[in-house]
Amino acid sequence: MLVSRLGRGALAVWLVLPLVPLLLWAAADRWSAPALLPQAWGTTGLAEARAAGAGPAAVRSAVLGTAVAVLATPLGALAGRALTSGALRAPGLVFAVLLSPLVLPPFAVALGLDVLLLRLRVPAEVGLVLLLTVAAIPYTTVVMRAAYAAHDRHHDEEARLLGASAWQVVRSVHLPLLAPAVAGAAFLAFLVGWSDYVVTLLVGGGRLVTLPLLVGAAASATGNDAQVAVLALSAVLPPVALLVVIGSIGRRARR
Repeated sequence: MLVSRLGRGALAVWLVLPLVPLLLWAAADRWSAPALLPQAWGTTGLAEARAAGAGPAAVRSAVLGTAVAVLATPLGALAGRALTSGALRAPGLVFAVLLSPLVLPPFAVALGLDVLLLRLRVPAEVGLVLLLTVAAIPYTTVVMRAAYAAHDRHHDEEARLLGASAWQVVRSVHLPLLAPAVAGAAFLAFLVGWSDYVVTLLVGGGRLVTLPLLVGAAASATGNDAQVAVLALSAVLPPVALLVVIGSIGRRARR
């Protein structure tokens, strides 16, 4: 028990420690070497981030991540169930095909498909969601494949014998038992949409400004360290908060 607590504490320190400089820079109006702490504190970075459009960019990132999660999570669940059902003749080959987006360079894929989307007159927003959904499916498939491999199908059979319909089995058996895995898969899919830079930049053509694009643009300039720190924290803290919620769902399910 003590070793487990020490391990969790060390992991928490490892994850939080990189955020300390960002927090200091975000609250610094002036911080120059060789001072260990900022010489002047203030909210200049926050004001500059708001003026640069951090709020609308965060909303766009959240909407994009949510759309990707809504599409990729059920597709990953279907793929995971099919891969573990024994109905596929070559599940290994199908699994390899589903994982292929992880092997292909995102820049090359986005650059090539961007031309195709333009010729087909597909709106940039729709094309972006579709491409990021394809990029997220490998992650949701891996999570749901492992969940279904550990899932006892006798629960489904007993529910059907008791007269439950297919939808009732999904709602009353699958979702409660697989809720932690579904939440984890949705979280990974959300991260794909929330944190993407390359595909959003190429397919969006710079018109769809999300939070990662704003962070990249601010980081390429100089003399605005406080603004970059605020934008970086805005990109990191929401997924961390969401991860805490996912962890609480997993703990409640195990009880």
